Amino acid sequence: QVQLVESGGGLVQAGGSLRLSCAASRTIFRFNAMGWYHQAPGKQRELVATITGGSTNYADSVKGRFTISRDNAKNTVYLQMNSLKPEDTAVYYCYARDTYNEYWGQGTQVTVSS
Repeated sequence: QVQLVESGGGLVQAGGSLRLSCAASRTIFRFNAMGWYHQAPGKQRELVATITGGSTNYADSVKGRFTISRDNAKNTVYLQMNSLKPEDTAVYYCYARDTYNEYWGQGTQVTVSS
């Protein structure tokens, strides 16, 4: 069973930065895509960023502020979040997809204070 373990969440002031990490229990070469979603209280889970091979995709709300990257040697995907805003407050989930299944991490809380 594939496991995705997120870390790096926390409390930060508006304008600050955080880096989230998602460590996979197997080589990430076997995933067709990986990414990050977030879910704020009372709202649906939404796409933040994805990485497929060398291509990246971002939600309009985070373009220019967030960067997704991967370290194949460490089987880890990162989300660098800069210029954080209170509206970025949410639980952030790591996501991966291979030919047969989708996988989700347990989530990490990000809280941005104004």
